Amino acid sequence: MPENVLDCLVIGGGPAGLTAAIYLARFRRRFQVVDAGASRAALIPTSHNHAGFPEGIHGKALLSRMTEQARKYGAHIVHGRVTDLERRADGVFVARVGPDRIAAHTVLLATGVVDREPDLPDVPDAIQRGLVRHCGICDGYEVLGKRVAVIGHGSSGLHEALFLRTYTADITLLSLGCPLTLSRDERRAAAEAGIAVVEEAVERVVVEGDQVRALAMRDGECRSFDALYSALGSDARSMLVHDLGTRLDDKGCVVTDEHQRSSTEGLFAAGDVVRSLDQISVAMGQAAIAATAIHNLLRGVPSPKEAPDDTLSFSPQNLCSCCSSPEAGRR
Repeated sequence: MPENVLDCLVIGGGPAGLTAAIYLARFRRRFQVVDAGASRAALIPTSHNHAGFPEGIHGKALLSRMTEQARKYGAHIVHGRVTDLERRADGVFVARVGPDRIAAHTVLLATGVVDREPDLPDVPDAIQRGLVRHCGICDGYEVLGKRVAVIGHGSSGLHEALFLRTYTADITLLSLGCPLTLSRDERRAAAEAGIAVVEEAVERVVVEGDQVRALAMRDGECRSFDALYSALGSDARSMLVHDLGTRLDDKGCVVTDEHQRSSTEGLFAAGDVVRSLDQISVAMGQAAIAATAIHNLLRGVPSPKEAPDDTLSFSPQNLCSCCSSPEAGRR
């Protein structure tokens, strides 16, 4: 029997993967989304800066709406984990999902990242309740004038603290007992911004209602905060493409061009697994670009770098031939 090869396999069911699913379904492509159910978006208590939701939206609610929309157009979304991905000599990708193997002409990697969590008790529950945050860009506005602690061991923690200084003057940088690797200039910058630096280890987290009431330090002192931010970084879920020789940056994120193509032919990436601003809106935009590029690749439309003018500009003409047709100008 002839082999059943999909047009595309989407790995990951977060905002990037589901946006790609909506586009690919509406492009009438044969594809499948494999979702391990580990999207970082599901941990968001309320997203206040995602356009279209003035009152904010819970991460799980957003994912549910996107899943419903993709399935409305016939998207095939299954729960599972891709444990191995290879590319055969004929260019077809083969992914292993449990006992099954899925073959596809193209792959969109939308696996995201995993946050490095602070060594504090009951961290997952605290994240769900909005007590431990990871993104000042997302919700710094919600801590206006409040007491904020930033957990970090070096420059990244200080940069997060300085960013949040836009919203509040009461900021403490905590190292949780680890050596705080700041230069003399960085310590001076912290002092000039009024940021307190505490390198003492934390013995206990005191939570009352919806507030981190205090951190009990090893020296017996208690420090009270309204919100904790973790600035310990994250790890890209790019393990699947290591054996493919796909180019990664120094953070382990997939390097892509302006059409979300990786260095491995036929492999695209979108969302937080790509080195970019980790925002839902960015992930969705990248997924729309990737899905359109995949659709055109399968149609045989030359990419900008293969086209005669060798353009690298960002325009609709680079992504779809219909916008540059003579008829398009008369619509």
